Amino acid sequence: MQLPESVRYYIKWLLPGIGVKRWLLILTLGIVLVGLGAGLLIRQFYLLASIYRYLSLAFLPPWARGLLLILVGLGLVIAGLIGLNRVLLSPFVRDGHAVVEALYRHRQTSQGPRVVAMGGGHGLATLLRGLKAYTSNITAIVTVADDGGSSGRLRRALGVLPPGDFRNCLAALADDEGLITQLFHYRFPSVGAEAGLDGHSFGNLFITAMAEVTGSFERAILESSRVLTIRGEVLPSTLHNVTLMGDLREEATEGGVRRVAGESTITQTVGTIERVYLEPDDVPAYPRAVRAILEADLVVAGPGSLYTSVLPNLLVREIAQAVAATRAVRVYVCNVATQRGETDGYTVGDHVAALERHVGPGLFPIVLANDNFAQADRLPEGVEHPSLEVPAGAPYALHTADLVDPARPWRHDSEKLARALMRIWEQRR
Repeated sequence: MQLPESVRYYIKWLLPGIGVKRWLLILTLGIVLVGLGAGLLIRQFYLLASIYRYLSLAFLPPWARGLLLILVGLGLVIAGLIGLNRVLLSPFVRDGHAVVEALYRHRQTSQGPRVVAMGGGHGLATLLRGLKAYTSNITAIVTVADDGGSSGRLRRALGVLPPGDFRNCLAALADDEGLITQLFHYRFPSVGAEAGLDGHSFGNLFITAMAEVTGSFERAILESSRVLTIRGEVLPSTLHNVTLMGDLREEATEGGVRRVAGESTITQTVGTIERVYLEPDDVPAYPRAVRAILEADLVVAGPGSLYTSVLPNLLVREIAQAVAATRAVRVYVCNVATQRGETDGYTVGDHVAALERHVGPGLFPIVLANDNFAQADRLPEGVEHPSLEVPAGAPYALHTADLVDPARPWRHDSEKLARALMRIWEQRR
């Protein structure tokens, strides 16, 4: 027999971990003590003796009097709690969502593992969107090497760190991806060469303006986090202005290497990427990012563009050193599809080999890859699922799962990815 929805709603207030029962007990005890004290005082007044006799329910047997008083008292306590939650909490809960649901979810996720996710672009945002269902103790460490699109224009014009990847992460971690989050993603249309807002994202402009108002980029991210009421925090890997450099091998010139500057230029230049590095290459890491890695339970690199999103964070030496030193479970998430101009034809083993060429072997003892290739025929031209081929005796454990987004099989599914990572963490902690 299934209980009515209204009954199940009130039962949820008594579920373990929500933190209500202890306060309900204290409130009830307080009311009982106040009632007993008031009764003793009333008995001292002769003129109120008749009222007391009436309220003491002398016409009922003692056990019935006590039971009736308890039932009435509990009813008043419950009514008071319901009224209080409506008055005090409802204004801060999204429309259409029960207060008990929000409270229970908050308590559960606040007790989740401390997760650090590193990367940039859409891949990191996809991961964060799934992780926030399991924990609110999330730290996203974002690359500051982006120099394309709206972010690149703001970076060149105003000298700020590129806000685009930060905007995506803030929106992904927002407690409610509703109107405000949609506003952060809004991009002004192209209306002519003289339009100053042409192609800019509102979120990028908001973060840039906030940096001017607060006086620092990190303060701007913090205040933007409060506007969106995000679960977790978003941090830069470094606060210094860096340029991502790339050495590309040009097959047409019989093995010649060409050096290019800029994240957006690297992927647009014809050639095979040999290596990438930061200029300058000795910038200090953001201290809070290092501390988050050292205190984490789970550290995840990827998904995202291997050379232009994942590696730029690890090329900050103190970040890589912190990953090597942490006691957290460390996982590299391989992309579900190759990326044109960057990882053409790569297998899972090739992705890991490229990572190890830059940061050394063993930094991520666990590799998570997709094993669902059923929708390979729907991939864009020139893009393919990386095969699960890895070299024999590889110094890492390969975990596979169905990670594909059914609607866009060239991307990860947020829920599937987060579930697979939580399963690995549960097994390895």
